[in-house]
Amino acid sequence: MTQRVDVVVVGGGQAGLAAGYHLRRQGQDFVVLDAQSTPGGAWQHTWDSLRLFSPAAYSSLPGRLMHPQEGETYPDAQHVVEYLADYEKRYELPVQHGVEVRSVHRDGPGLRVMTDCGEWQARAVVSATGSWSRPFLPALPGGDRFSGAQLHTAAYRRPQDFSGQRVVVVGGGNSGAQIAADLAYEAELTWVTQRPPRYLADDIDGRVLFDVATARRRALDEGRTDVGGVASLGDIVAVPPVRGARDAGLLRAAPMFVRLTQRGVEWADGTRAEADAIIWCTGFRPALSHLAPLGLRGTRGRIATDGTRAVAEPRLHLLGYGDWTGPASATLIGVGRPAREAAREIAALLSSGA
Repeated sequence: MTQRVDVVVVGGGQAGLAAGYHLRRQGQDFVVLDAQSTPGGAWQHTWDSLRLFSPAAYSSLPGRLMHPQEGETYPDAQHVVEYLADYEKRYELPVQHGVEVRSVHRDGPGLRVMTDCGEWQARAVVSATGSWSRPFLPALPGGDRFSGAQLHTAAYRRPQDFSGQRVVVVGGGNSGAQIAADLAYEAELTWVTQRPPRYLADDIDGRVLFDVATARRRALDEGRTDVGGVASLGDIVAVPPVRGARDAGLLRAAPMFVRLTQRGVEWADGTRAEADAIIWCTGFRPALSHLAPLGLRGTRGRIATDGTRAVAEPRLHLLGYGDWTGPASATLIGVGRPAREAAREIAALLSSGA
């Protein structure tokens, strides 16, 4: 049986909920389809010690402030899960959990959304699936020879799982630094980065990063010089656990190795290090396979957009995948503005009868 609705939002994490909030304010008939069985999006699957980069009040979705977590300046992932569940309930958003969207197709004047629970006919679609389900693992020589454990950021949970082991953590971004700091007291750590770690000043957190990202986008839109945005400030936000491990001298980064061996890793000069496990903190790619039938993918796996709207398919909006779908749109505080603009554009499109 085909169900009909004006707008289908694919994904019920922070981006999908922000889209739902603004679609509701625009008076749209919509549904949010989420593959997760419970609210909370990807925050349900992070490592135990993960902390936000900003205080709660600066990590909020539109319309509802996140309350502070008792005893914590920077809330943990479980606090975010509880906030998202409360947000979904507070605004009575029509989220259907446990529904996997498999594909989106053009179908005359609308779009057909195929799921594992049936199909939907929609006049517009918002894709808000994020990237957590698509971890990126680089291909290095010897990768199939290493006899130890290899896992990605997405599978890491707690340092006690590696107590007393020799662990190589690969990655010089926030995830790499946080997981390296997590393991520094529990394991024999080797932290490996492509270039020397670049810490942001200790007083910089997500509030500043959002302002910088927004200012950069405004400058680009107005044709002014690109000053580099967040990337010009550094790669790693010095949240308290990272700052503590760094100041204790426990976060000394080695350059990137060139191959894996059966028992560890090897650098270009022949130096080797044995390892029981390698944790790849090497980022994610946008989860866009459900949009493949539309034939929109371009360079670097992205879909060309004007704001959040797909250039070649105006009935499709992409939300929360990074700066290319709105400044800081992959963050809690940053997704609200592009979600609002997407909802406005969708409302205008539907009211025009296009």
